[in-house]
Amino acid sequence: MAWRPTTAANGATSPAPGARWISAPEPPDPDIRLSPGACHNPRMIRPALLLALSLLCAACAHQPAATPATETAAATVDANAPLRLATYNTSLYSDEAGGLIAELEGDSAHARKIAAVLQNARPDMVLLNEFDYDDAHRAADLFQHRYLEVAQPGGGEPLRYPYRYLAPVNTGVPSGLDLDNNGEVGGNGRNRGNDAWGYGLHPGQYGMLVLSKYPIDEAAVRSFQLLKWSAMPGALRPTVPATGKPFWNDAVWSQLRLSSKSHWDVPVRTPKGVVHMLVAHPTPPVFDGKEKRNAARNHDEIRLWQDYLSGNAATWLCDDAGRCGGLAADARFVILGDLNNDPVDGDGRHEAIVELIEHPRVLRYPTPVSAGGEEAAKAYAAKGIAHRGAPAQVTGDFGPKAGAMRLDYVLPSSGFQYIGSGVFWPASSDAHAAIADGSDHHLVWVDVK
Repeated sequence: MAWRPTTAANGATSPAPGARWISAPEPPDPDIRLSPGACHNPRMIRPALLLALSLLCAACAHQPAATPATETAAATVDANAPLRLATYNTSLYSDEAGGLIAELEGDSAHARKIAAVLQNARPDMVLLNEFDYDDAHRAADLFQHRYLEVAQPGGGEPLRYPYRYLAPVNTGVPSGLDLDNNGEVGGNGRNRGNDAWGYGLHPGQYGMLVLSKYPIDEAAVRSFQLLKWSAMPGALRPTVPATGKPFWNDAVWSQLRLSSKSHWDVPVRTPKGVVHMLVAHPTPPVFDGKEKRNAARNHDEIRLWQDYLSGNAATWLCDDAGRCGGLAADARFVILGDLNNDPVDGDGRHEAIVELIEHPRVLRYPTPVSAGGEEAAKAYAAKGIAHRGAPAQVTGDFGPKAGAMRLDYVLPSSGFQYIGSGVFWPASSDAHAAIADGSDHHLVWVDVK
């Protein structure tokens, strides 16, 4: 049986260029049953079964035609059953282009642990951060078929997601500008990464992958990869403290992109109606200088979602297809991601994440906790690395300089009813601790209905 941690309950556009909405009809997930509507697609029917299924097809012929994957997923769960929403920074990246593909083509102990955690938690909709993007989506295919769909040591039953969304991101994409102000454009190693639109050593590094058991409305996906930082009203333009002058001149500032990876609104057609997965992975608020350019960018990347929730009032928010404005006032959503900002600890500008958590449209619910996180945070405190946040609420272990912090978030909209939540971070004495160290972050989940 899969280990499922619990706590007590207390407008349409085209996808971004290069994006692809995936329906994967083969092979069937143990959790998914073929619905009568699937008989409308002859590719799903072996010739030998045509006669046996003819009566069934006749009985359902009055139903509207739909893709088999859509009908199948829609029949998976009762409309009254909870939705499990999750985010997981998987650390499935490589410093070399194609490196993740090569790892997954082999026998990756790292990927097996990540898959085992997902097989245990079994979210219905999940965002994977730090999953390298490639144009052919080869890494996503390999992870699905060779890892998720195979029972892993310490994991649960094989897990299949019929739908996914992934698209290009800004990390590693050369800007052609001297963004770190070191006097040269590009260069090698970190210098090259610093001059990309988002820090990365090759295009697609630290990408994002959305997995869903329910159909994704690909025509309505919105991407904000190209949105200019200077377009944001009141943007925190970094300045040099010694001079008070902007860190970037006007020519550079006018071209900078706000999102270090991308911001996506991915609508999913669930049994409870459309749920918008609002996903992102803002830059860490460190690895900069006295101008604190990354701290400012992290703040404004998080603030983007605050403005997005204000609906059509956010006229500055224009997506990559040219449509402007935010999320409809009556839309259900969940904000997901490694947002790289703790409400009270670390180097981030905490007001950004606090204001997002406390936004009127975001559901108030008990903060997810774990025994392993509490154990790790208290161990750091004993070594003198004490934080103000509650130890049980941390979501990752970031080493002796930073300690354990809460950086990963699942924030459903206020239209949902909270059922339960948790962080997949078992205590060190728990057998599942052996699969929980595949990343320095841990999966966070929330059950709602």
